[in-house]
Amino acid sequence: MIVRLLAMLLAVLVLGASPAWAGPVEWVEVPATEAGQQWWDSGSVRENREGLRTVLSRFTPAAVDGEAPRNGELFVMQIDCAQKLYRDQQVNGIPRFRAQWQAAGSDELIVSVIGAVCDAPLAS
Repeated sequence: MIVRLLAMLLAVLVLGASPAWAGPVEWVEVPATEAGQQWWDSGSVRENREGLRTVLSRFTPAAVDGEAPRNGELFVMQIDCAQKLYRDQQVNGIPRFRAQWQAAGSDELIVSVIGAVCDAPLAS
């Protein structure tokens, strides 16, 4: 019970107490790849004092022949636009403490999300 309460408190701190996070979701799909599909929420883009951006995104893996479709996942991504790095602060609502910065490498879905989020205007 206490762990769940702490996780919820952390989620509020990570996401911020802004009412905009509770608003409607505006999913923007990036070009699909063999790996699957990815979307980002244009209404959730925020920038902190250090210039790092956060965004809500979701990923659905591509269907594999003969297998049931797999469930997608929701992420709160933090993006360093200057260095083109990202880290997942939450996965399916579960905080990821000490998440490490990663380069997108050849993951075209992540490359597309980083580019789109870094180019997106911030809410005033």
